[in-house]
Amino acid sequence: MSDSEDEVPALSAHTLAALQEFYAESQALQSTETTGAITVGAVEEDWGLSQFWYSEDTARRLAQELVQQAGPGGRVACVSAPSVYQALKQGVVEGSAALTVFLFEFDRRFASYGDDFIFYDYNLPLALPPHVCEGSFDVVLADPPYLSHECLSKVAQTVRYLTTGKVLLCTGAVMKSAAKELLNLDMCSFRPQHHRNLSNDFCCYSNYTSGL
Repeated sequence: MSDSEDEVPALSAHTLAALQEFYAESQALQSTETTGAITVGAVEEDWGLSQFWYSEDTARRLAQELVQQAGPGGRVACVSAPSVYQALKQGVVEGSAALTVFLFEFDRRFASYGDDFIFYDYNLPLALPPHVCEGSFDVVLADPPYLSHECLSKVAQTVRYLTTGKVLLCTGAVMKSAAKELLNLDMCSFRPQHHRNLSNDFCCYSNYTSGL
């Protein structure tokens, strides 16, 4: 055997970096499958998709509201609100383990949530899987990705299809009249805060008597 055949093959820096990235992603996925949840930092905000994660305090407060309104064994739909879904699934709120929770999201990175993930494009508000039945959720939380009447009107179609009645909406204060027009929602006193500060004034709206 020649000296060249005895040499241990060396990886280029580019190849080594690619392998390290692959292993890191594999470990993250295995961790997700084990715990059944992803932390807020595991999936970065994509501002190109108009994604703005809630602060931990806000996510926890909204999760508490959903637990209270859905009741034991209730069903909750989080429409474009992954950080609230995470708060529910991570068990940071007492009683959340008794809920059935689904995340409706456009970003397919959240497919790592397994069967809890339902691909959702607000431009096709009723293009939902067959197993998502009309009026199958006790409470629906929605956070439309854009502050526009057009976006909210389409998300409202989804919300009306999903809910048995209770609706909780998080969006800009400028959408107050549209929220009333499209879903008959009234503004709550609670003001959601985001992981990164936003210049827009955000509010919560509901169609029931809320503690928010």
